[in-house]
Amino acid sequence: MTLIEIMMVVAILGILIAVVVPNLIGHDQEARRMAQRADIRSIGQALDIYHMQNGHYPSTDQGLEALVTKPAGHPEPKSWGPAPYLRKYPLDQWDNDYVYVEEGHTFELMSLGADGVEGGEDFDADIRYADL
Repeated sequence: MTLIEIMMVVAILGILIAVVVPNLIGHDQEARRMAQRADIRSIGQALDIYHMQNGHYPSTDQGLEALVTKPAGHPEPKSWGPAPYLRKYPLDQWDNDYVYVEEGHTFELMSLGADGVEGGEDFDADIRYADL
């Protein structure tokens, strides 16, 4: 190959990268948010099944761990198992714990978004089960 041919190939690759890379940036975060919404729905459904079988949601102290292993303490589940409601303890798409608060006959479940702090905008915004 001549120097001119090599320069042409490099120029073409540069143009392709300049066009493709900006289109890909940001889509990974949107994909995480979409997966996060699906995960929250699944956890919410597991909590609803727990409630139907036991007459109550896990307490805030028992947390989401009650969906993985039989919880001890008050309130004790009436009919937990034989299989867990979730296979493993859930973390959100950014490897943060979910916020779970039992509120009597309902619950609040949310992910704090990419920044892991309550509030925020865009990719840092909280994702709440109640909003889905």
